[in-house]
Amino acid sequence: MISLRRLSLAAVCLSFVLACACTKGATSSTATSGAAGENPELIVAKWNGKTVTLKEVDEKAGDQLFELEKKKYQLRAQTIDQMMFEELVKAEATKGGLTEEAWIKSQVDSKVKEPAEEEIQKVFAENQSKMPPGATIEMMRPKIVEFLTQDQKGELVRTLFTELKTKAGADMTLVEPRKPKVVVEAKGPARGPDGAKVTIVEFSDFQCPFCSKAHDTVEEVMSAYAGKVKLVFRHFPLEFHPNAQKAAEAGACAAEQGKFWELHDAMFKNQQQLGVDNLKTHATSVGLDATKFNECLDSGRMAALVKSDQEAGKKAGVNGTPAFFINGNMLSGAMPMEEFKKVIDAELKAAN
Repeated sequence: MISLRRLSLAAVCLSFVLACACTKGATSSTATSGAAGENPELIVAKWNGKTVTLKEVDEKAGDQLFELEKKKYQLRAQTIDQMMFEELVKAEATKGGLTEEAWIKSQVDSKVKEPAEEEIQKVFAENQSKMPPGATIEMMRPKIVEFLTQDQKGELVRTLFTELKTKAGADMTLVEPRKPKVVVEAKGPARGPDGAKVTIVEFSDFQCPFCSKAHDTVEEVMSAYAGKVKLVFRHFPLEFHPNAQKAAEAGACAAEQGKFWELHDAMFKNQQQLGVDNLKTHATSVGLDATKFNECLDSGRMAALVKSDQEAGKKAGVNGTPAFFINGNMLSGAMPMEEFKKVIDAELKAAN
């Protein structure tokens, strides 16, 4: 059984999500202009008759300073979530005449299902290159089952926490620091109305497992904000994903026939089958003209378009996938729906 402490930590750790990262470190010189209450024009140093202001120091520190501010926010937000979770659980347990541990067990442990064989095989296939030489699925099965079980418990915790917060009318008013908006051209296959008040530009990699996870969240966003949000897809295949480049070119070839989203979905559902022959099979299965598609893919003529997307992403500060720009506000990684909702709601409110 999971303890209250472990569940609490699982809940607050949901704000940390992994992404397929290609580089580390700062990629732009954008910085905050001093923390709240600080005077950016304050002179903080002098030498040889020269004066230096706090604003100049912050600009020089660049993204490093922003990351410190972001970490401070994350620590505070996690602490708030932990306090909130523990108090709400205690209140519910008291109402039911149960201990906190017993109440948690009834809400989480009892709902955990045995991982499906298909899930086990998928995890094994996706991570086989990182396993010890000669490892078989039977050898790794216990660890995979444990991983999938813990992942399932994490999802149950998130659902439970959301329900508890909704019931209690909970609201966190702590403001997250954000970089200034980035201008990213909304160029590429699109869904949603052209006149939407919110445009999301997504940079993604068809072989990235975190992009596949984010795909489900994006679908949830488009459903929840139907008619209010436009989604634009741009390619950002990572070098260490061997099939990502041709998969991106395949997407561009499908767009040429007006079936980008059909192939987009097929590739994300079959990430272990993205070799050139597989791509051609997927294309046929979604109704593309095979002769035209095969010629397009084999010629490599869409490589320039993919490269253009990559360069645009790097210029905007993308260094991993998935990356989203919501009216210029960047979200990096497979963020939960709640993170998209915060930014989208703020943008819709500002537009009205």
